[in-house]
Amino acid sequence: MLKGLVIIPTYNEAANIDRIINIILAVSNQLEVLVIDDNSPDHTAKVVRKMSSENKRIHLRTRPRKMGLGTAYVMGFDYALKHGYDFAFEMDADFSHDPVELPNFINLLNEYDLVIGSRYIQGISVVNWPMKRLLLSFFACIFARVVTGIPVKDLTSGFKCYSRGALARVDWQKFEVDGYGFQIQSVYSVFKAGLRIKEIPIIFVERRAGESKMSKRIIWEAFWLVWKLRIFSIFNGKKYLK
Repeated sequence: MLKGLVIIPTYNEAANIDRIINIILAVSNQLEVLVIDDNSPDHTAKVVRKMSSENKRIHLRTRPRKMGLGTAYVMGFDYALKHGYDFAFEMDADFSHDPVELPNFINLLNEYDLVIGSRYIQGISVVNWPMKRLLLSFFACIFARVVTGIPVKDLTSGFKCYSRGALARVDWQKFEVDGYGFQIQSVYSVFKAGLRIKEIPIIFVERRAGESKMSKRIIWEAFWLVWKLRIFSIFNGKKYLK
């Protein structure tokens, strides 16, 4: 039986973390959880540390300060490769990604190297977003798809599953972006490696508790990255591959 790791970066997610971990572990006995916490003032790490002491399928790594989503996932992918996992998920801690969907990703790993939970493959499947943010996200994905040439409708999705082969093929240490930019760059790299990508429909529900981590800096970073990736596609499409 294949073994997978669900990587969850956290910053002030104490209100959600115990519930989402318990649901993840219940939906599939193939899964373990790695929480990477950025020294949350609300003591998220303390909650996870107690859970991990009682369950060997729960793991925790802490960092001294808020260091961003992208570097957390790079740390998680490195952990997955070093500890022999067959696949790894990106997933939010706040229930915007429904953990019940996880087996649907796993079932496709025999055919695909990257499975993306897409908000836009069947129209628009987003709940509780203000219209301004919804339009920004939707048209940003169209913009990124047109400029980069990647045939994926939801390039900024944060709900993904990578095969071990995909994790090993990408040189994650070369990534220099966070948030939306990291999500776009990860799909770009897997696509340029010639690996198989599949989008499946999900319903994205805005966070139930806590505060959103989105910022204007992350949005502009993603905007300029898209043009940068376009240039790399012309001159050096393999930049982020091993």
